[in-house]
Amino acid sequence: MVNFIDPTDRAVWRPLWDLQAALDADIARLYAAADLGGLKSTWVKELIKLHAGGPMTITELAAAVGRTHSAMSQKVSAMRAAGWVRTTAGADGRTKKVALTAKAAAVADRLAAEWRATEEAVAEIEAEIPYGMLRVVRDIEAALSRKSFRDRIAERLAGDPAWGLAGDPACGLAGDPAWG
Repeated sequence: MVNFIDPTDRAVWRPLWDLQAALDADIARLYAAADLGGLKSTWVKELIKLHAGGPMTITELAAAVGRTHSAMSQKVSAMRAAGWVRTTAGADGRTKKVALTAKAAAVADRLAAEWRATEEAVAEIEAEIPYGMLRVVRDIEAALSRKSFRDRIAERLAGDPAWGLAGDPACGLAGDPAWG
């Protein structure tokens, strides 16, 4: 048997991930109680953007919500399969226009209401705690502006024999000015 310790058993930010999952689960329960079963909270921003702005190309929708084209294309496929959006060929035949289905249009105002209520609930929680999440995010962003996450990880990998030597092209640090 190999003496291997699974590093995934320790995750510093696991409580944050668990909290996010619990919050998403609460929203999913609200959707189910409101007969919106099958709707994922991760789709709501896109559905609201389409309701507010009308049909958009995948590129336009990705830009509107700050995602990559690839990620948005995958999300649109999932939303289409679930019946929340439909796609049609764009004007030039190379793009796809994404539009709400009647099912999504019928609940768009409810989704906007849930979004507002969620934001108000988050603000309420922020007011109850001595060190709000927005402050945490800004402090982490400031730390990352001093040294990137990538550089912090690369420093640790450079000394880890399981990753490889910094000069080895396979290790991912070769050619990096920080690693010679």
